[in-house]
Amino acid sequence: MFVASRMTKHPVSVTSDTTIQQADRIMKKNKFHRMLVVDNGKLVGYFSDRDIMRVAPSPATTLSKFEIRSLLDKISVKDIMHEKVITVNEGATLEEAALIMYQNKVGGLPVISDVGAVVGIITATDILKTFIKVMGLIGGKTRLTVEVDNKIGVMAEITKIFADNGVNIDSFITCRHKNNRYELVIRLDDRPEGLEDIFKILDSHGYKVIHSVKIG
Repeated sequence: MFVASRMTKHPVSVTSDTTIQQADRIMKKNKFHRMLVVDNGKLVGYFSDRDIMRVAPSPATTLSKFEIRSLLDKISVKDIMHEKVITVNEGATLEEAALIMYQNKVGGLPVISDVGAVVGIITATDILKTFIKVMGLIGGKTRLTVEVDNKIGVMAEITKIFADNGVNIDSFITCRHKNNRYELVIRLDDRPEGLEDIFKILDSHGYKVIHSVKIG
């Protein structure tokens, strides 16, 4: 799947000449913690609610509300924004976006088109929702973890065992374990009858089922 199909399109943004007071109202109204700064369709920075708090008067100030508003109206977003923004292209895969977030320890990325225009935003929550949907977890799955050796033909032999016993495999994921062994995660629709018999057959072929659980 690609970022373009899972991102939030047309994210709320402000221009760099927006006052801090205006930006603060927009963030509170939309319950945002971060906002993008876009000038003429181009991303020029971002800022957070913490950045606003950093320049706002202390609650203990002796300034009047009028004086506070007057002060905040003199400070623009460009005075507090961060100009270095980590982005992702709309044509990137979700895996690429997830890796960028992980490597840079961020919870979301502005999405940029090939011409540099801001077209959306993708968050860790969007990727998690996609993971749950792709895994079909809400509809209910039986998840098996099978420990196998790293050798040619393992998947072919295991899929044949399930097929010979009339059980359809929904999906596979392989995870490197240790000592040149892998954990093979198998998802099945619901929990078919005769599954314990299949476990015994797998074990007789050297494939040990080390975990089984119904999810969803």
